[in-house]
Amino acid sequence: MCGRYAASRRPEDLVGVFEVEKWEPEETLAPDWNVAPTKEVYAVLERPLKDADSPRPVRQLRTLKWGLVPSWSKSPEGAARMINARAETVAEKPSFKRAFATRRCILPADGYYEWVTGSGERDLEVEGKKKRPRKQPYFVTPADGSVFAMAGLYEFWRDRTLPDDHPSAWWVTCSVITTEAETGPLGVAPAEGPGSLADIHPRMPLMLTPDRWDAWLDPHRTDLEELQGLLAAPPGGLMRAYPVATAVSNVRNNGPELLTELEGPEVGTLF
Repeated sequence: MCGRYAASRRPEDLVGVFEVEKWEPEETLAPDWNVAPTKEVYAVLERPLKDADSPRPVRQLRTLKWGLVPSWSKSPEGAARMINARAETVAEKPSFKRAFATRRCILPADGYYEWVTGSGERDLEVEGKKKRPRKQPYFVTPADGSVFAMAGLYEFWRDRTLPDDHPSAWWVTCSVITTEAETGPLGVAPAEGPGSLADIHPRMPLMLTPDRWDAWLDPHRTDLEELQGLLAAPPGGLMRAYPVATAVSNVRNNGPELLTELEGPEVGTLF
């Protein structure tokens, strides 16, 4: 799954990397090293500009709320549970099917966090001596330092309790698509610990390599069978993973120090 990630890149840099045509500086977000569900995040998407003379889709950098609310929802209360969409079922699930067909986006990140329970902690849990074992967080990021382009979906939801001209009348929300974690070796593995992403967690965000960006963002591509091909896993060996401080486990902690690589896990022996 993807339940937390880091996004510290400047919007000016993202505009260049993704060849964005439209971006509103007033939508600038502060760097966030501990992005949690329901937060505002950057998304790259293509759609016609409002009130434009041309219906041509324009590539935009927008701020969306992480946690998808389907257009038909009666309320946004379930948004925090809709942060991920499984690649295997995204074309079938009512909550995601329509967005998958026409409202796909890229969610730029530095990388994502995932937690591993230490072997000693697992033993204590099995013995009933600990109900909530400590977990060691790992940061997973492209080995070459490039932007981690997560495949995403976005949706519009109208709050019918508010008048049309209210600034919060429309919600624009998003979800990260996840897939099975790679079982092959990491591009850069820690000296001790996991040798593959699957050793950390069975799921991972679907990373889109640059050769898929145009097709993924094109709203004119609506054939579900064709789109399924874009959900294929990227080539192996592109990622690295390393242990970080358990401070990231508290969503109130936020700063570049959360990405500092530790020499070894804080939480005992893991593997």
